[in-house]
Amino acid sequence: MASVLIQVIQFLAGLSLIVGIHELGHLFFAKLFKMRVNSYIIGFPPKIFKIRYGETEYAIGSIPLGGAVHIAGMLDESCPSTPAADLPQPWEFRSKPAWQRLIVILGGIIFNLLSSLLIYIGLCYAMGYHFLSKDSVNQYGIMPNAVGVQMGFKPGDKVIKINGKDFENFHDIYTAAISLHASSYYTVCRAGQTLELPIIPERFMALAKEETVGFIRPMQPCIIASVDSHSSAELSGLMAGDQIVKLADQDIFDCAQLMEVLPSFLGKSVSILYMRKGYPMATSLTIDAKTKRLGIGIAPPALTYIKQSYSLLQAIPVGLQQATTVMQQQLWGMWKIVTGKLSIKKSLGGPISLATMFERTFVWHRFLTLVAMLSIVIGLTNAFPLPVLDGGHALFILYEMLFRKKVPDRVIQLTQQIGWVLLVLIMLYVCGNDTYKLFA
Repeated sequence: MASVLIQVIQFLAGLSLIVGIHELGHLFFAKLFKMRVNSYIIGFPPKIFKIRYGETEYAIGSIPLGGAVHIAGMLDESCPSTPAADLPQPWEFRSKPAWQRLIVILGGIIFNLLSSLLIYIGLCYAMGYHFLSKDSVNQYGIMPNAVGVQMGFKPGDKVIKINGKDFENFHDIYTAAISLHASSYYTVCRAGQTLELPIIPERFMALAKEETVGFIRPMQPCIIASVDSHSSAELSGLMAGDQIVKLADQDIFDCAQLMEVLPSFLGKSVSILYMRKGYPMATSLTIDAKTKRLGIGIAPPALTYIKQSYSLLQAIPVGLQQATTVMQQQLWGMWKIVTGKLSIKKSLGGPISLATMFERTFVWHRFLTLVAMLSIVIGLTNAFPLPVLDGGHALFILYEMLFRKKVPDRVIQLTQQIGWVLLVLIMLYVCGNDTYKLFA
């Protein structure tokens, strides 16, 4: 129960921090351009804390699921009526040049992206960068899932180059830039031969619809660490250090695969092929139906993670690269959803999905890493041109700048009402989808 509470607190704190930064962006640029800001609130009413400084009331709401900045003279969902007959005052949003209004509207998105960049830079400087070594993975090769198999990978393949270039970080294989380009390919070493596996974006996305979490993982061979005394494994001659490579007629490439096939042999005598000091050997044993165990302990070889430390100046380009990669992945995913190439049901999540992304123990750098990623997600989501979102407001101002005339207030109000209806429907859908996945 305590672990769930920690998870919920992290979710609410992280969301409040992201929303607070977003609204702070609107506040900062509004103040910069001498606009009157009536209030800045994190959370929804009723207010549990408020203080007035100058013309602005700063408050914290009791429902930590949103926030708002109320700017004088701004026609938006929070201020649905601004008398058109009144003359615009110098401190009002509507009296300012279009370019200033556009920056104020985009201020939240700008602050979300900048804060994420600063977090990534700070984490690189404070923690360094840990990554899984390609050479460590290539000691035994990779294990593809169903998607990876259809892409052309086979168990034991060693990925040695990406687009003809060497790489160090195994997770570079997953970057969006690889899957986005029709010219992308992997160079793979298979049984001593080198071959190229081309990445066809459309085919990749079609495969990934059913299994979206990666397509290959490091192979972890089934190396026996211990043998239970008086077990059938001990009686069959198995010893620590042996590597299981076949169970009955099923090839066993790694530990996860062994766990998958084991239940089908419970209570049965099964032949085992294993390697001992480089030599193949065979035996047979009966898998205990009660304990559901072979009578052995498995200890796959440890993977090597490399830590790269950075000075503050060195951390800037590395943090920028990390933030850019996350942004590319999110834009890529959003585009695939809009074009129907990714399932909305599987891709969109609501508050429950967001909450489950946080861990049940607090580790500060993991918390900040997730906040940085979600800040980019929320910033880019707000850029979507839905009338009630920042992107919708920006669209009206861009129209004004392009055609030299403002969109009529009644049109803005009508589109915002429609936008609110659409937003509520989307939220109901994602919350319902969250609930279904939680209990399914």
